[in-house]
Amino acid sequence: MAAITASMVGALRAKTDAPMMECKKALTEANGDMDKAEELLRVKLGSKASKASSRIAAEGVVAVTVSGTTGAMIELNCETDFVTKNDSFLAFGQALADVVAKSDLADVAALSAAPLSLEGFGPTVEDVRKGLIGKIGENMSIRRFQRYVGGGKVASYLHGTRIGVLVQYEGDETAAKDVAMHVAAMKPKALTTADVAESLIAAERSVATLRAAEDAEKAKAEGKTVQSPEIVTRRIEGAVAKFLKEVSLHNQAFVKNEKQTVEQMLKEKATKVHAFTLYVVGEGIEKKTDDFAAEVAAQVAAAKGA
Repeated sequence: MAAITASMVGALRAKTDAPMMECKKALTEANGDMDKAEELLRVKLGSKASKASSRIAAEGVVAVTVSGTTGAMIELNCETDFVTKNDSFLAFGQALADVVAKSDLADVAALSAAPLSLEGFGPTVEDVRKGLIGKIGENMSIRRFQRYVGGGKVASYLHGTRIGVLVQYEGDETAAKDVAMHVAAMKPKALTTADVAESLIAAERSVATLRAAEDAEKAKAEGKTVQSPEIVTRRIEGAVAKFLKEVSLHNQAFVKNEKQTVEQMLKEKATKVHAFTLYVVGEGIEKKTDDFAAEVAAQVAAAKGA
């Protein structure tokens, strides 16, 4: 049996917002496996544990460039929130978005090798990054980027500097911008139910199956009639179908008018969305736990060097 430490319990609580004792029980049952413990909490506590996917665990900014049928978006990460307000860091983020918009780059490595001069640093993006690390006094990394070109017009939405959306579309510009805002708020996983990743569907089916099994055990313990396998299967598939509608853009209730779906709104506006990309800063990155005094000292040092 793996030892369950206070830091493990704290980490699981931070990811799920579940009660401390429930986190400890889940970790014990999962023999210390964090992912398994999180799944157990989802089964026991329902959607509360799914908050893990929306918690931000790293700092940085999202920057966007849009011009006609070309749109680009990047995520640039740093160590502390303090640096996300640094003018040089923000300028670097915007410069990266501009480079991506102008060039057909395969990956972050190709972007790092692309030409760029900024604040006396260069001649490549990587040289600028290293130069700004020396100037600001904090590590930074280019995490990811998206580029849309030639497949229709592009709309964008930025919620501050932490959430960014690109939408590739044909039709009404206002409708497309509304969709971008909707995506930022509701965070769909795919355009339609058919586009939802198989891994997400499998995970949801697993959770629904575990819940059904727990319900059966509870019914047995209370002397109640256990549902037939056919009914249980329908329940599981019904839960999966509900999940697919909740995470697909077309099927979500439109944030500006909950009486219609996004698909219905788009049809009304004679607009078609071809693709969208949502970036949330730090999503899926686990932030290290820093000593508060050390972090303050690092911020003071960064301020002096800026």
